[in-house]
Order: sequence, then structure tokens, then C-alpha cells
Amino acid sequence: MGAGKTTVGAALAQRLGWPFVDLDNIIVELASKSVPDIFSDDGEAVFRDYETAALRKILEQYLPIHSTIIALGGGAFVQTQNLDLIRDSKQPTVFLDADLPELRERCAEDLGTRPLFRDENQFRQLYESRRGGYMKADLRVDTTGKQVNEIVNEVLSQLDLAGFGFAGFGITDFGFKR
Repeated sequence: MGAGKTTVGAALAQRLGWPFVDLDNIIVELASKSVPDIFSDDGEAVFRDYETAALRKILEQYLPIHSTIIALGGGAFVQTQNLDLIRDSKQPTVFLDADLPELRERCAEDLGTRPLFRDENQFRQLYESRRGGYMKADLRVDTTGKQVNEIVNEVLSQLDLAGFGFAGFGITDFGFKR
């Protein structure tokens, strides 16, 4: 939450000339209601069901057609069924990380749209409980104090150095296919 998945994902997709898909937008489409409304009306378990259905839809309908950058929600990557879907897709993953004070500052700007962001202690606990799962990503990029273009360049560089063969271009928090 707040690491820059949507902003960096969109910039990365633009740089590559690829489509960009935000998982939350597909969830909203499937549920016919906003993410905060899903949480308040139906609860987190129902949201996670929508999340898995949305991820499956993206992996089955978008990726086979063309290379796509996918921004996953903060909890998507740490759900076992989602991680299995991602791993089965054989797409590289990037964990966009930042220090907690910066993540909190970024999230505070969108307080009303982040159902799991409440107080500092809860935010810290959520981050710490998810971090081990995030570290299962193929790559980690620290976004603390960096501009979007710097982060995009670092993602592309790390993907290339890691042998994904993107030679200057290229996911928790993005998924893509060449």
C-alpha cells in the first residue's frame, strides 16, 4: 500500500508501449461497486474472492493477447491462491518497497479509498505481516524518495540484470508478458 504500484506501473507500461491494468479496477468492474464499498458491505473475504477472480481474468484474457503491466493490490500477492496463479503464469514479479514513514505519508493522501489503512500501528502490523510474502517477488525495488522515472529505470535495469532479457525495459507488484 502506497509503494507506487499504480503510478509506476502506468509509467512503465507507457515507456514500453504496453497496456496497463490495475487489478483493483477489474475488481470494481466484477463487483459493480468500489473497493471501500466491497469491504464495508461484504467484508475482506468477499473482496479476496473478487480479487482472485479478477487476477484470473487478467491472466487468462489479457496476457495471452499482448504484453501487459499489471498492478496488484497490496494484499493480492500474499494470498496463496493468487501467488499460485502468478507463479503458474511464469511472469516476473517486482516488489515495490519503501520505508514505512513514506508509505504512510503516501497512503494518508488517499485515506478514504484505502479500507485497510487506519492508524499507524495497524498500518505497521499489516506491512510487517505481508513483507515476507512480498519478498517472494523475483525482484525488489526501493521507491523511497525516488521520482517515478527513476523507479521505472531501476525496474527495467533490475529485470535486465536478473536475466529476464528486457535490455532496458520490462511486478508485487507488476505482472507482464513479452
